[in-house]
Amino acid sequence: MNEFSPAAPMTKAATPGGRDSLDDFMEAFEGFREANDERLGAIEKRMSADVLTEEKVDRIGRALDEQERRMERLALKQLRPPLAGNEGGGRALPSERKQAFERYVRAGDERELRRLEEKAMSSLTGADGGFLVPDETETEIGRRLAAISPIRSIASVRTVSAAVLKKPFAITGAQTGWVGETEARPQTTAPLLAELSFPTMELYAMPAATNALLDDAAVDIDRWIGEEVEQAFAAQESAAFVTGDGVNKPAGFMTVPTVDEAAWAWGSVGTIASGMNGGFAPDTAADVLIDLVHALKAGYRQNASFVMNRRTQAALRKIKDADGNYLWQPPSSVGARATLMGFPMVEAEDMPDMAAGSKAIAFGDFARFYLIVDRQGVRVLRDPYSAKPYVLFYTTKRVGGGVQDFDAAKFLEFSA
Repeated sequence: MNEFSPAAPMTKAATPGGRDSLDDFMEAFEGFREANDERLGAIEKRMSADVLTEEKVDRIGRALDEQERRMERLALKQLRPPLAGNEGGGRALPSERKQAFERYVRAGDERELRRLEEKAMSSLTGADGGFLVPDETETEIGRRLAAISPIRSIASVRTVSAAVLKKPFAITGAQTGWVGETEARPQTTAPLLAELSFPTMELYAMPAATNALLDDAAVDIDRWIGEEVEQAFAAQESAAFVTGDGVNKPAGFMTVPTVDEAAWAWGSVGTIASGMNGGFAPDTAADVLIDLVHALKAGYRQNASFVMNRRTQAALRKIKDADGNYLWQPPSSVGARATLMGFPMVEAEDMPDMAAGSKAIAFGDFARFYLIVDRQGVRVLRDPYSAKPYVLFYTTKRVGGGVQDFDAAKFLEFSA
């Protein structure tokens, strides 16, 4: 029986394609376990694995990765809104702003949008600065980013109207004490406060369209813009949330100072050593991961996740505990995450590889550890001139991020 609490599944309606994909994934995982057991048995007998068996394990591991990505694509597909005319009774009539925005995107007619933004006293009106997209389009972009951006899916996200979010926190906390019912209450000292600052930086994408596409009335403009910018936005912001240096981009959590967990202090992230440079010492991987899990306080551990890249995940997929059970387990349903020791595993490609001194695994409550700040409003500037005969749509949003609670996550450092 696993001592750790199981990860809560992400509830999502399963489609026939999703069920088939999950069945294929579980079948591939069974083949992976059999091949890896054969590899481990060969190592025990001959102190080295057969080359063919190693290649088989790697090949099935790659198939597992591809099957997992396929399930993620199916889950994302379920989030997409239906086109007009599909079953379900159609959709609500578009708002006045959405209709005006659609005329601007399709034909470059900005008169109605200019009137609406002047009426709302917006400072972002005008051809040079672009126009704010309707709320429906902004919501669609935000929802799709949350579905495919790994860190955004587990971090806290706050929407603000200013360029910078300033968040105060207590360094010492208020002074307290115990007193009797009739005893005098001595005056306590005030808490000492400091401030965290989260500036927002501009992120842009520039999808292109043909006039034929824009003239097609069946094309859902909200969905088209969301699909065109999602990959560009997700790739850029995901890298920044992990490794960003804070210069014209968010400050990534991997750039925060680190210190051995025994000497942890606010302003740094605690680390646990793996016991060997570039990997795990023989037969100690499970013990080291348990040390990492329990380095986190119980209040953070309840909602914690592992974060690593796919190459590190592939290495951990082969590891067993002392009872012969695999530490890595496949997702229990379509849309759920794979788990490691009962905790969800989040795959972030920008995490470092396992190497001497690298911090390739992060474990923590990322909703309390990392804060993403979105400035309200996504702007679109229509440009029919720079790349004729194509029409470019210079789409920008402002986003920032940084660590807000340095005690809410720990890193595993691959060092002796």
